[in-house]
Amino acid sequence: MLYVKAPAKINLTLDVLYKRPDNYHEVEMIMTTVDLADRIGLESRHDGIIKINSTNGFIPDDNRNLAYQAAQLIKDTYGIKKGVSITIEKEIPVAAGLAGGSSDAAATLKGLNELWNLGLSLDTLAELGAKIGSDVSFCVYGGTALATGRGEKIQKLPAPPTCWVVLAKPKIGVSTAQVYGGLNIDEIEHPNTKKMIEAIEKEDYSLMCNSIGNVLETVTFKLHPEVIMIKEQMKRFGADAVLMSGSGPTVFGLVDNESRLSRIYNGLRGFCDEVFAVRMLGERNPLA
Repeated sequence: MLYVKAPAKINLTLDVLYKRPDNYHEVEMIMTTVDLADRIGLESRHDGIIKINSTNGFIPDDNRNLAYQAAQLIKDTYGIKKGVSITIEKEIPVAAGLAGGSSDAAATLKGLNELWNLGLSLDTLAELGAKIGSDVSFCVYGGTALATGRGEKIQKLPAPPTCWVVLAKPKIGVSTAQVYGGLNIDEIEHPNTKKMIEAIEKEDYSLMCNSIGNVLETVTFKLHPEVIMIKEQMKRFGADAVLMSGSGPTVFGLVDNESRLSRIYNGLRGFCDEVFAVRMLGERNPLA
């Protein structure tokens, strides 16, 4: 059995520029991986079948699963006759805006590359990942990056200033399609992506905190007011900056002081079952 880590991501910025002719949205976002990860186990099979086993009953075990799609894509693209048993040990909350499914797919691509001795580069795996979902290319690379296009064009950035990240997810799932569908492009207050890149390059923690922004927040807040409550509580408990990740509903807070970290973490446990205190990983993933 080969094991691969599949880290979660957060959006330090998420901007939507316009709706494209292909019905996707043109986005500009800065993402970074955090030290909360699923564990993907891969074992080759001789019967050609792709089998998904998961510790979480809420994720599909058929071709709706992005890890399944990743294995099928590798098999189809490179004429692989073998099958694979994929074990997904879930730590990342499901439907949370943390790219759990995309990261599982990326880990499957990288793991099968090693398991089946395909010798593919990260760039090739990222191109394959773009066929599965918008966040998969980023998850193949990991680290910190500016993502453009529909999210599949990746420009590497340095690691952000070191700090703690508190993640809190309420007991709801959010439909990314519904959130993007409810977005009014003309009313968007755009985050300053250039300022965030400057903050990261200068390792300026205060500027990073002042530059976060996510245009999807207003839509998700209307659909799920409890997300606003979590954001307000996180600010009240002393986080330096608070933002919803992706289309939500997970909210994260940045904090560089360990004593305040405990206060925020413990305070939020009263509002959410799923609360995590993690570090940013910052650097890119190895090939597998």
